[in-house]
Amino acid sequence: MTPRTRRSTVARVCFVSQVRPDRLEEYRERHAAVWPEMLEALRDCGWRDYHLFLAPDGLLVGFVDVDDYDAAQAAMAQTGVNARWQAEMGEFFVADDTAPDEGMVRLEQVFHLETQLTEAGLPTG
Repeated sequence: MTPRTRRSTVARVCFVSQVRPDRLEEYRERHAAVWPEMLEALRDCGWRDYHLFLAPDGLLVGFVDVDDYDAAQAAMAQTGVNARWQAEMGEFFVADDTAPDEGMVRLEQVFHLETQLTEAGLPTG
């Protein structure tokens, strides 16, 4: 199986959430040093190439590559470290009645350059 073939089975999931504007600096600090146990749990549950981007108004945009998003999320929900992390992070989000990892709004992908280049018969690199 070629790397390109393997890649086609991976789902890239993009999501948004809203961090409280008055908590942005502390949110950044917490994510500059995520607990090693949390990092390991994410990795072991299938989260790859996971990124978070934070806008000045608190808009949080993230994306992650997973083989199966629902399975990866369910696996994380079974870890003790995730429960502790979500409890601590909940106070940073506008929607504080929902755990942060359950309040994310998934976005629909409407454009992908490499896919359209390939479909048009154009080189991708």
